[in-house]
Amino acid sequence: MTVEYPVFPVVLDACVLYPLPLRDTLLRAAGAGIYRPHWSLAILEEVTRNLLKRGRLNQLQADDLQQALQKAFPQAIVEVPMALIAAMTNHPKDRHVLAAAVRIGAQVIVTTNIKDFQKEDLQPWDVEAQHPDAFLCHLYHIDPQAMVQAVVRQAQALKRPPMSVQELLERLELQVPQFAALVREVECPPER
Repeated sequence: MTVEYPVFPVVLDACVLYPLPLRDTLLRAAGAGIYRPHWSLAILEEVTRNLLKRGRLNQLQADDLQQALQKAFPQAIVEVPMALIAAMTNHPKDRHVLAAAVRIGAQVIVTTNIKDFQKEDLQPWDVEAQHPDAFLCHLYHIDPQAMVQAVVRQAQALKRPPMSVQELLERLELQVPQFAALVREVECPPER
């Protein structure tokens, strides 16, 4: 049986693309077709700049990451006109993120920086800022099986170091505890 979703566009802020386990989970969910991820070049540059600054990647690895994201999700890049950015009223450093959402008609921005996206700044554009935990829980409720499988595949793909599903959930729990708990109930139920 094939499940069909109302695949909706979502803008992923740099802060949710920076941490590897969270980025991988979000992108695996997108790869399952539950939602359509988007970002601007400015968002990607912010991700790679922070990864370089904190020594998580070298320049070659950062370039490879950008290329891999663009190859995996070729429709993800949003070109944002400067005039649209200027029309935004949220926190100045994140106006480009809201403008990207407005540009593509996304109703959700996934970010940990909720404070930079106040409701009064988002409401005129019919956009909501969601923490990645709430967003992943929402995706889980759309298709629990696909989300559990995404996490299982993510754990299976980890080689350096290898990680069990339980170990991956422990890492994800630091950023998305409610989502990790939902997956754990299904994938790692307590022994009776």
